[in-house]
Amino acid sequence: MKTLLFTGKAGSMNRLFSVYSALGRGQRLMAFLLFLLIAAAFPLHGDTFSFKADRMSGGKATGREITVLTGNAEVRSDKLLLQAERIEIQGSDNRFIDCSGNVRGFEEEKNILFRTDRLRYDRTLKIARLEGNSTLEDRKNEIVARARFIEYDDQAEVAILQISVRLFKDNLVCRSEYSVYRRTEKTLLLSGFPVVFKKEDEFRAERIRVDLDTDDVIMEGDVKGSIKN
Repeated sequence: MKTLLFTGKAGSMNRLFSVYSALGRGQRLMAFLLFLLIAAAFPLHGDTFSFKADRMSGGKATGREITVLTGNAEVRSDKLLLQAERIEIQGSDNRFIDCSGNVRGFEEEKNILFRTDRLRYDRTLKIARLEGNSTLEDRKNEIVARARFIEYDDQAEVAILQISVRLFKDNLVCRSEYSVYRRTEKTLLLSGFPVVFKKEDEFRAERIRVDLDTDDVIMEGDVKGSIKN
């Protein structure tokens, strides 16, 4: 099955026209119709925006343009690469991207890897929302975080994690129902039955703050713990 590929840059358009001129008459007609559909859905701008997939479909209803990619679908937006079984692209200037089925994402500049059941991304606000079994791997800070819901703000470099939160770093294991990870500050705020395991030591409280740079633990409210000498 052939893979469809489109890159939102002017130089790519010239290459497309070169290929177009080499096609037969019937192939030219099909290619021209496909080009019109893509051009309507993907207006050209300076930023890099490209996609590829086994199949593509789309429509342009009043106030709701949509392009659907299925089968080995892949979208590249600036420094973010998204891959999934199905990807929907909607909104003005392709603002909203909705990925489902074995979703993987990679922020190349910050070296952050995502894996989830479903991912919704706002290209304007640069906010990614992960739903289902979700993992955020910050390779630069050597941190792996898991939860049922993760919202990552790329501009603020802040991740909000909810439901069955787990975070792993070296000999540190953190658990809670709600957590805020501030990537630049390298801090983790835990609430909702939080517990931190540091090697063989265990810490529990109503709220726990962890300095991920030094592994220091600060606890507030109903503090409990056990330390093994």
